[in-house]
Amino acid sequence: MSHQTVPLTALLEGQTAKVQLLRVQGSMRRRLQDLGVIQGTPIQCLQRSPAGDPVAYRIRGTTIALRQRDCQDILVEANF
Repeated sequence: MSHQTVPLTALLEGQTAKVQLLRVQGSMRRRLQDLGVIQGTPIQCLQRSPAGDPVAYRIRGTTIALRQRDCQDILVEANF
């Protein structure tokens, strides 16, 4: 398996990765950090909605739903 830095949107259901970088600014960045989306934190893709948006993720023991457009600027290190 190799490690790759990819957008959070690339994770498949059940896959876990570590947060590497937030390319989000302003209030959305602050909101994500408050939810625990910070460098080095594991995040798991739990389930995609039938339409594909939003997606449920588990982070620090909590399940959160994020829209795809917000996830594309969260870079994670995943094993593929």
